[in-house]
Amino acid sequence: MHGTQHAFGWHGGKGPKAQLANWRDKYHIPVPMGMFGMFIELFAVVSMTLGFLVRPAAFGLAVFIAFAMFLSHWSNGFFLQGSGKGSGIEYTLALFLMAVALVFGGAGAFSIDGLLSR
Repeated sequence: MHGTQHAFGWHGGKGPKAQLANWRDKYHIPVPMGMFGMFIELFAVVSMTLGFLVRPAAFGLAVFIAFAMFLSHWSNGFFLQGSGKGSGIEYTLALFLMAVALVFGGAGAFSIDGLLSR
């Protein structure tokens, strides 16, 4: 859902132009890299929903989340609602660790990946 806020402006999101401008101006992320980040967010949703190419999608998502954690959340401390100036790394760290678990564990036996690996 968060990726659709960035890429399409759904659910109160900024949409692609404003999101890319925000990443460029606030975090100095070049627009092509920001576009690749949006692609990773959307690809990961489709991939994990279908259970197809989950490990590469999870790896891309883990890298994306790591960047978000260090560039945006790290300076706000650990706790999600601790400092009052922004969210800390607590939630992003949990998402990062879940993505890393999928990189190592894969999608499971009932996924398309699991069926193709038999």
